[in-house]
Amino acid sequence: MNRRSFAVMVLCVGCMTAAAIAAKQPSQPPAKSAGGWTLPPEAETTKNPLPVDAKLLATGKAIFKDKCQKCHGPGGRGDGPDADPDAQEDMDMTRADRAAKNPDGVIFFKAWNGRKKPKMPAVKDDLTKEQLWAVVAYVQTLRKPATK
Repeated sequence: MNRRSFAVMVLCVGCMTAAAIAAKQPSQPPAKSAGGWTLPPEAETTKNPLPVDAKLLATGKAIFKDKCQKCHGPGGRGDGPDADPDAQEDMDMTRADRAAKNPDGVIFFKAWNGRKKPKMPAVKDDLTKEQLWAVVAYVQTLRKPATK
């Protein structure tokens, strides 16, 4: 067997091996992208894994003040000094009518992954998951009650 035939055979075996390995990997459902957000399929059903108590809420509030308030404002209304005035309605986390669209997991993955426009910096390089879950718990307390 000459060198060229041997090289072709090695390449073919390598490709078949890679295909066999890929076929055995469990397939992950693709993340969905809506409005610039990248959300995994389980985002809507993911619950905060941390027990929500006064200590967690205090931690979440402190992190919110340090990392989120400059855009979302002190009360979460989207009126912080660095807020995009054209996106204030999207940044307002107090709106009861948006609560159903933003359960724990959706808020978590929106903040974790961020988006370009309107700007929401991803926090995955700045916060741990536990810190972000504390913020999620705190943010959920900012919601105004729904009116009937």
